Amino acid sequence: MVISVREDVFRLAEVFTISRGSRTEAKVLTVHVERDGVTGWGECVPYARYGETLQSVAAQVGGLPPEIDRAALQDALPAGAARNAVDCALWDLAAKQAGKRVWELAGLAAPQAVITAFTLSLGEPDAMEAAARKHAHRPLLKIKLGTPDDMARLEAVRRGAPDVPIIVDANEGWTAEVYSDLAPHLLRLGVQLVEQPLAAGADEMLGEIARPLPVCADESCHDRGSLAGLTGKYDVVNIKLDKTGGLTEALALRDAARDQGYGVMVGCMVGSSLAMAPAVIVAQGVQVVDLDGPLLLAEDRDEPLIYDAAGVHAPAVALWG
Repeated sequence: MVISVREDVFRLAEVFTISRGSRTEAKVLTVHVERDGVTGWGECVPYARYGETLQSVAAQVGGLPPEIDRAALQDALPAGAARNAVDCALWDLAAKQAGKRVWELAGLAAPQAVITAFTLSLGEPDAMEAAARKHAHRPLLKIKLGTPDDMARLEAVRRGAPDVPIIVDANEGWTAEVYSDLAPHLLRLGVQLVEQPLAAGADEMLGEIARPLPVCADESCHDRGSLAGLTGKYDVVNIKLDKTGGLTEALALRDAARDQGYGVMVGCMVGSSLAMAPAVIVAQGVQVVDLDGPLLLAEDRDEPLIYDAAGVHAPAVALWG
């Protein structure tokens, strides 16, 4: 088997801003695994928050033995972007070799279209109000927050989209005091869920203060090993394949989280349809889906996922799986 990795860049439709910074393009790594003339592929988005760079992740992939399989991969690499791209490529390869879809190999029902959130990036209140009005036809909006001036932004988005369900993502940007002050207003404005209000590793206060609306662990939850540290602090876990290290662990984490009483959200980094394709499988039957990466791009893979009124659909064979 031959494993190769390359960098791909996709222009964003608009500047995308969170509390950590802004970007105008999505830089991803695409991994190909080829055996006996058949090629599977997967995508990952290295994330600086987790100490990853394009170069470090490519080096991890390049250091793998050529005949690695999915089982051995789980021990060969830690949960993260590198393992994700290789794991998903190996699933794609296996499906192509077997002449079946990935969900068949995993013993799952064929995935149905799922409604996804659409993310509004962080901006000045007037700009966020205008963006909310532009996207008020969406079934669910996600707002990037995490600054001292978030109340004005929340009010502005609600003015722009008065009837749309909203979830918010603080990206670790609040303190316990700020969150406690904001929580009643989040409820008043119809916010249904808040992601990662406090920094991972400094979120103990979530177990001591009131949680009047569901709190979702994002940066605090990577794989099944994270679950023990979430008890009493979080109500929902956000599963992202770039955190779990691939589809294999993402499916296992989904099942384990449900068994332990957590709600499940399936999210993404800003990547192409290739990155979202395996996540659609994980997103079946979960409470919240946030797989809008391709909707934020000005360009995508040649056979992109279909997004319509029913939501995001399962990938075509030509894309993945």
